[in-house]
Amino acid sequence: MMRQQSPAFSMAAAGAVLTVDLSALRENYRVLKRKLGGVPPAGVVKANGYGLGAAAIAGVLAEEGCETFFVAHLPEAEALRLALGQKPAIHVLNGIPPGAEEECIEWSAIPVLNSLEQIEAWRRAASRAGRPLPGTLQVDSGMSRLGLPPADVERIAAMPDAFDGIEIVHVMSHLACADEPDNPANEAQLGEFKRLSAMLPKAPSSLANSSGIFLGEAYHFDLARPGAALFGINPTPGSPNPMQQVVQLAAKVIQIRELPAGAGIGYGHDFQAGAPMRTATISLGYADGWLRGGAAAAWLEDTRLPFVGRVSMDSIILDVSSLSPDRLKAGDLVELIGARQTVDDVAALSGTIGYEILTSLGGRFHRVYADEEKQEMAEFIRTRWQG
Repeated sequence: MMRQQSPAFSMAAAGAVLTVDLSALRENYRVLKRKLGGVPPAGVVKANGYGLGAAAIAGVLAEEGCETFFVAHLPEAEALRLALGQKPAIHVLNGIPPGAEEECIEWSAIPVLNSLEQIEAWRRAASRAGRPLPGTLQVDSGMSRLGLPPADVERIAAMPDAFDGIEIVHVMSHLACADEPDNPANEAQLGEFKRLSAMLPKAPSSLANSSGIFLGEAYHFDLARPGAALFGINPTPGSPNPMQQVVQLAAKVIQIRELPAGAGIGYGHDFQAGAPMRTATISLGYADGWLRGGAAAAWLEDTRLPFVGRVSMDSIILDVSSLSPDRLKAGDLVELIGARQTVDDVAALSGTIGYEILTSLGGRFHRVYADEEKQEMAEFIRTRWQG
């Protein structure tokens, strides 16, 4: 059965179609769960579920048994609470901005406490509330981004009332180099996390992100926090991807052109036709999150269709000379992300990482959430893309 978001752009009106394969998402969660043994994986669904729709993504993960979620900001937690109800634990990675403590309590969000100031503000909020409030402590084990630095951990460990009114649900840290398994920083952070955690009140521990799960059991502790791997990004760069592809992006052809030799193509005439050629202009550009220096081809089944000229705000020009004249027409769809060009492929061609590709995808797409067996999904894509 197809489950579809109420789109801002209908299938007929939209210039591109973003399809999220929820069955692949389910399988990715199960793969990570098996890899972790008895340690539960949380769901990191910040940035609107890495751009794919946090409510839909988290709903599927909750059906798979996920009870703990992480977002970056309090408004993300509020939106997720409305979607999931009161049961799941929703953690706010950036903590609570000063003055937003009451709002955090109202929405039953759990702040990740990254500093002495955040801890003290949460203590005062608990005093005003007249009851203990849950919080997760983050220590900086070597990334130098968020969390209590070692000196502050040592300082607060010597304060007997430091956590009065706070129910510590986790102690966590974040790995800086988990996608480089041979990097000595991983082992150094593991040791430092253990050292710092031992100074704090006993609580379940969490260290591993997506790639950290694949560093081995020593990094798993009591809770893992996968994000990108859930969405098909390879958590083991340089090795075969153990995850299934979740995202397909296809753009509509607006116009087919026959161009003479010497024709200048696109802004600045960066490309000039060396011979007569056929081009197709598709309805997708950098306003849709496709990086201006992004991947240099689209695909129609097994045929690669190179970009020619610059990526524009709302369109890209393709060289379709290799196709027979009747193979492609206005309204047909060509693949930008899918089986032949994955998110990681697009990222490599664009000089970035899959995270940026996913979170950049814009809001002008018709979005389809498909949750069925793979062969039915393939049939859906085939009929949509060639219809």
